[in-house]
Amino acid sequence: MTHAIKPNAQTEPVMLPTGCFDVPHPSVICWIKRTLDIVGALVGLIVLAVAFIPIAVAIKLDSPGPVLYKQERFGLHGRPFTILKFRSMVQGADALKTAIPNQAKGLIFKNEQDPRITRVGQFLRKTSLDELPQFWNVLQGDMSLVGTRPPTRDEVSRYRDRHWLRLGVKPGLTGEWQVNGRSAIKDFEQIVDLDLRYQNQWTPFYDLLIIWRTLGVLFHKTGAY
Repeated sequence: MTHAIKPNAQTEPVMLPTGCFDVPHPSVICWIKRTLDIVGALVGLIVLAVAFIPIAVAIKLDSPGPVLYKQERFGLHGRPFTILKFRSMVQGADALKTAIPNQAKGLIFKNEQDPRITRVGQFLRKTSLDELPQFWNVLQGDMSLVGTRPPTRDEVSRYRDRHWLRLGVKPGLTGEWQVNGRSAIKDFEQIVDLDLRYQNQWTPFYDLLIIWRTLGVLFHKTGAY
């Protein structure tokens, strides 16, 4: 049996398994994790405030279009929210997606030479600066510092029961996927395995460990495009 996610004004509902989220994951109700998220989000927003103007100017000079990119994603228990990023692609990139070959396997999309990515966008992605606005998503509670990769509507519309289990925790700025290969992982089922492993191993200390490992990944700029 399934039930529909309540649609918003711009989208149609998607279906998710009934009962798969009846028991909340411990991380969802942990005040330590939420406190860590709030503190981390505030620090991240300070960095965003400092970096916003130079990044915005670079994006505007490089290509026409808005500075920020907004997209519907699905988070905890399949709830839709609007994710924020610095725009790293040409304007209207979503409409061009079907013309780009998918180099990944399963319900994700990847292309190492995606022609939609701008010159500034390549730099923003390699340094993960494009994700700075997501600290606002974390502060609002739609995301966490550590969690799963938030899927798009076209992805969740094809989910099987096993795939929905990865949304038993909040999506994160980083997670198992990012510190264990990041964009080098091109098999969606492997990403699901990592997300479920995170849920099984989760503790507040484990979140801190993943954050520490993420800093190492960003410093070496591995697995990013």
